[in-house]
Amino acid sequence: MNVLPWVCLILSLLGLFLSSWTVIPAPTFSLLPLGVGAPEISPLLLLGNGVILSLAILQRQSWLSLGAIACSVLALILSSLPLLQLPRTVQHADQMMQSELGEQYLMQILPDRLETFRAQPFVFSDLFTGLSIAPIQPDRQFFLTSDGNRLPLDIYQPSTQSSFQRSSKPSSQISSQSSAQFLAQSSINQLHPAIVTIYGGAWQHGNPTQNETFHRYMAAQGYTVIAIDYRHAPQYRFPIQVQDVQAALAWIAQNASNLKIDPGQTALVGWSAGAHLALLAAYQSSPIAVQAVVSYYGPTNLTEGYANPPRPDPIHTRAVLETFLGGSPAEFPKRYEQASPIHHVKPGLPATLLIYGDRDHLVKSVFGRQLYDQLQQANNTAVWLPLPWAEHSFDAVFRGLGNQIALYYTERFLAWALR
Repeated sequence: MNVLPWVCLILSLLGLFLSSWTVIPAPTFSLLPLGVGAPEISPLLLLGNGVILSLAILQRQSWLSLGAIACSVLALILSSLPLLQLPRTVQHADQMMQSELGEQYLMQILPDRLETFRAQPFVFSDLFTGLSIAPIQPDRQFFLTSDGNRLPLDIYQPSTQSSFQRSSKPSSQISSQSSAQFLAQSSINQLHPAIVTIYGGAWQHGNPTQNETFHRYMAAQGYTVIAIDYRHAPQYRFPIQVQDVQAALAWIAQNASNLKIDPGQTALVGWSAGAHLALLAAYQSSPIAVQAVVSYYGPTNLTEGYANPPRPDPIHTRAVLETFLGGSPAEFPKRYEQASPIHHVKPGLPATLLIYGDRDHLVKSVFGRQLYDQLQQANNTAVWLPLPWAEHSFDAVFRGLGNQIALYYTERFLAWALR
């Protein structure tokens, strides 16, 4: 008995099952990893489906081989969709960056820093090999909240070999010097720009060790990365979380000299609930000068998010918001308004990069777009970067299609903002 046709059929069915999650939204939280992961590894699925299709075609004509061919063809179509959307996505992102930061914005970034950037938005081989990550270990320290609670933060210091440490000279003077001259002068008073990161977790769970791959990646580019903690709902409800973020920023400002960071060159980066807190902290008075904020799929309009949850809704959005805020918008309309970054938009805000997946079924991308529009109307610098194929937490696949693109533009945006 020839088992190869059966093997091809089983593999083609498996490929179709996995590829289908590039278009099918996860109905439950337990299935969400499939909805997140499939689009991000879709180029690998495309390759695998192609191999299976070739094997099925080589088999003797039978219902088994015909079934395998049909399944593989459909799987090929589904797994190709993210790559088909890639060129337009990159073109849109390039136009956004140039429109908001200036057509020659890369010329404002130090050459040595440019050399560390990803050369292309997407590199197929990186799906296999992964991205280069420096083995930087964090130093855990603690800060006190406004009511005396002790919370941790993890500090990732750039290596001593980082070639783009800040000096006390203005960037306009540095840009006219050679790299060697810059390094010689910066050794007298080496200061690094800082990135403060805030993890997600529906405001209910998580810790500063999340996103540590991102922390190491950015620390290797010459930033001091500080991953902070905050207290969780339901034991602690809004605005405790924002107050904890502000307390952490105050600690960073007080310890800037010990950390060798430039307190005037700080960016906030957050994911999901952490992005929401980052936006709120950046758009309100802060104990440290915030130059930029990056939101990875952060909630922006909590009232509208409650009224129009995603379908399907694997995390039960309304229950999450009620846990965070203590009730519904009908019960606490002012609290929902105060907790929504979109209601804090005004002129003169830090530069904002908004990265959202259009297939996000936890935080709908339409609300990120609404914030972008409001920022534009108030004459703020804002970059809108949608990923048509991406689900919530797409960057959990760090080498994946979406995160490669997000990193490509995030590192350029932060280098421009913290130059």
